[in-house]
Amino acid sequence: MKKNRQLNQWLWKWHFIAGLISLPFIILLSITGGLYLFKADYEASKHKDIKEVVVQGAPISLQQQWEIANKNAIKKPNTMILTSAANQATEFISGRFGGKSSLYVNPYSGAVSGEIITRDTTMFKIRKLHGELLSGKFGTKIVELIASWMMVLILTGLYVWWPDRGRKIKGVFIPRMNEGKRTFYRDIHAITGFWISGLLLLILAGGFPWTDVVGENFKQLQKITNTGYPATWKGHQLQSKDKGDALTLDQMAAKAEDLQLPGTVMIHFPKGPKSVFSVSNVNPSDLNTQKKIHFDQYSGQQILSNNWDDVGILMRGRMWVMAFHQGEFGAWSWWLMLLTAIALTIMSISALVSYVMRKRKGNWGIPKVPVTFKIGYGIMVSIVILAIVFPLFGISLLLIISTEYLRAKIKKS
Repeated sequence: MKKNRQLNQWLWKWHFIAGLISLPFIILLSITGGLYLFKADYEASKHKDIKEVVVQGAPISLQQQWEIANKNAIKKPNTMILTSAANQATEFISGRFGGKSSLYVNPYSGAVSGEIITRDTTMFKIRKLHGELLSGKFGTKIVELIASWMMVLILTGLYVWWPDRGRKIKGVFIPRMNEGKRTFYRDIHAITGFWISGLLLLILAGGFPWTDVVGENFKQLQKITNTGYPATWKGHQLQSKDKGDALTLDQMAAKAEDLQLPGTVMIHFPKGPKSVFSVSNVNPSDLNTQKKIHFDQYSGQQILSNNWDDVGILMRGRMWVMAFHQGEFGAWSWWLMLLTAIALTIMSISALVSYVMRKRKGNWGIPKVPVTFKIGYGIMVSIVILAIVFPLFGISLLLIISTEYLRAKIKKS
């Protein structure tokens, strides 16, 4: 394909600007993202003394364990995890997300083996660094801005990389080893970027649901199109019929076990005398198996069952890309995310090295574009679409263009 040379220069300029804005942050995000992939292994080792117990005879009832948890937890538990092995402590959960805490009860002795407060863990801090630079809402918006510019980096980078007619394999698909250090680092950056570009776009899609602007807009779109969770998923509007004593937790656990749900199975406790028991499972490796089932807390009768097919298409797509982003589809996806994080780090560092070698003293080295070059309608429409979908990108782009315009005016005057 014969490329438009002026368009190539213009896109390279914006690729360059996008890199200057975001590259240091991208290195940080790729490293912290790679570290967070080790969360399960790290916490299994660190919290082994809390989560694992010595099997000693017959366990006490789950109802007794629930009462122990209610007395000892920082906040009253709202959920219990069904244990899958005899040497596991019973986990009682309070709160959600950053406010989550898990209290573990030894099912044999009734002793509290420990409580894990999510916000105090090392991996939570790494996640906060990855998602908001440890700066709250402001940091979240910075990360969203960087992720938006990464879309520009990928799209412009692919065009700049695209080979002209007659280019050989070396320098296009594999790096050139014998044409100097700057060429080598440039090739490492460009070629690695080509090989992982599709993955990066998918990983970015999995990160945007956590953002403040794009994520919130997506939630609003789900509401408007009614493509999120069904209204019955949480079961807030469902009621139990008060007829005598409520089921014990042991009776409810037996019903949950009979469902034979894959993954991590949770029992959600009734919030009052009229509310219901709910059973759900988390199984990112096969989202289609996830369910939410509600039971009358007195009779134990199943009131309603929601399958994954009942969840709207936008929410299902959102949960899929988020699970992919975290490497939760099994060992293959975990390794794929780790290798991508490593490749992104290498690609970013090689870009910086290549830039330092190319840069002249007293000059930013921004590629020059002929003043006669005019942006085509296709490019303009693409920019408008990106600015609408990624509003922070649009705002930052207006600021950059306004600054360039004012600087040019000042030079003329």
